[in-house]
Amino acid sequence: MGGLREVTAPFVAPSPSGVAIRSRLKGLTAGDEKVLCLIGDHLGSLASLDLRARCAAGPDHGTEQWAQRKRALTDESSSRWAGSITKATHDQWALARRGLLAHVQGLEAGVRTITHRLSLSVGEKGTRHAPGGYRDRQEWFAKSRRLHVLEHRLEAVRADWQAGIVHVVRGGKRLLDTRHHLEAAGLSEAEWRRRWQAGRRFLQADGESGKRYGNETIRVTPDGEVSIRLPAPLAHLANAPHGRYVLAATMSFAHRGEQWADRVTAHRAVAYRVHEDVGRGRWYLTASWAIPPVQTVPLATVRMHGLVGVDTNADHLAAWRLDQHGNPVGEPLRFGYDLSGTADHRDAQVRHALIRMLHWAKRHGLAVAVEDLDFQAEKTREKHGRRKRFRKLISGMPVARLRARLVSMAAELGIPVIAVDPAYTSKWGAQHWQKPLTGKNRKATRHDAAAVAIGRRALGHPIRRRTAPPRTHRSDGYGHRTVQAGPVAPGREGNRPRIPGPRTRSVPPGCGVKAVDQNAQHRSGRSGRSGRSGRSGRSGRSGRSAEHETWQQDSLPLSL
Repeated sequence: MGGLREVTAPFVAPSPSGVAIRSRLKGLTAGDEKVLCLIGDHLGSLASLDLRARCAAGPDHGTEQWAQRKRALTDESSSRWAGSITKATHDQWALARRGLLAHVQGLEAGVRTITHRLSLSVGEKGTRHAPGGYRDRQEWFAKSRRLHVLEHRLEAVRADWQAGIVHVVRGGKRLLDTRHHLEAAGLSEAEWRRRWQAGRRFLQADGESGKRYGNETIRVTPDGEVSIRLPAPLAHLANAPHGRYVLAATMSFAHRGEQWADRVTAHRAVAYRVHEDVGRGRWYLTASWAIPPVQTVPLATVRMHGLVGVDTNADHLAAWRLDQHGNPVGEPLRFGYDLSGTADHRDAQVRHALIRMLHWAKRHGLAVAVEDLDFQAEKTREKHGRRKRFRKLISGMPVARLRARLVSMAAELGIPVIAVDPAYTSKWGAQHWQKPLTGKNRKATRHDAAAVAIGRRALGHPIRRRTAPPRTHRSDGYGHRTVQAGPVAPGREGNRPRIPGPRTRSVPPGCGVKAVDQNAQHRSGRSGRSGRSGRSGRSGRSGRSAEHETWQQDSLPLSL
């Protein structure tokens, strides 16, 4: 066990800190869409300039520079629009900074792996925790060239990290690369241009508590009226007082609509974002707000009534219910999903599988135990070599999306989620639980056994099953003491009902496993009293049960 890594303790996953809901803006006129495009394009150009200034400042950026950027944007928009732009810019720069650090760490891991494998002899076998040498000289030579490429790339990325330089594309790098592959994407240049412009628009505003309906810039009333505060250069387009433009479309939120209505009625902060889906030709409005942190339920309370262990796989969720002692209950469950198609289709499949699993857990009053998976450092080709199929498998698993969806959806249903260390759950589950759970009418898979292992780890029990005692210690000799005579045997007597209580070796008189066998008790009594004198040494019975003898009282002695 010295070579195994330490397994971290399970913990109750914290509830989400924010909520976001989306609804379609129906009934927009051509004039409304034109005004929205003008506002988004104007604010998008300001956001691009502000992002350029923020990236040039680097990590030495302070509050004074932030205030200068905001003052520069206020003249071209408004104070609230400038605040939203600068905050979004800072968040985007911080996200790019974290992504750059992850890229550095990934390159360092690749360089270490290749360097280690190149130092070994060709064809040398690897160990349990370290890969071996490369298969042949051709692969060794190709990897040595790749090592130089990765080292050069790592040097450049590390220099950018130390200098505070980040590379950000407003609109998305993927959409930018699509410009060079329009035929493969099935787009014309005009269609790509529309998507590029829609992706670079800026139409989002942060909320502010105490203001009317929680947002002065993009205001949505409880009746569904949407109005936008126009930037200063576009104030001539206003159709309402105070430089506002009221859309002809009204909207309502089907999901969490009551929560949203309560917030806007109480004038609590709500942030809004308006964006266009060019592929569908629709406009959407997204509302989001922060929710106060909820105190996490203690782990001991969550474990009290058992839970359901869930194993995440590429095409399904394998689940099995366990009681508080770690014993599997009932049959294994399988919630499948299809991860082919568009991103929206994959997200819908994940949500559908999760809601079915959570509704089942809610009906039985159970918590959910899942693995705290993170494949960011486990899917490199340097780590897994030629296992392209396995790399593609773990790269396609929606780990981050599924984890975020599960926590948020479980919080709505009031179901606690326990996150456990994923180390050795599949291996030990198959080793200790797959065969015992397989019977004539049920074939437990490796994923079902992993779900049991996850549940036992969440309950605080070891994954392995208790070792069975030797055969002779399981009963008297090689047979159970409760074996009775057949139904046709003469003089047959049935078992008495078992008295509830712990099964120990110290059994009260009359409650033993041979309590029904009166003859056995008489024989054992005679053998135990054979060395005594007086009346106790006399056998007052013929060796058969009293029920089969004639009862006769002894006569009194004449001396009394």
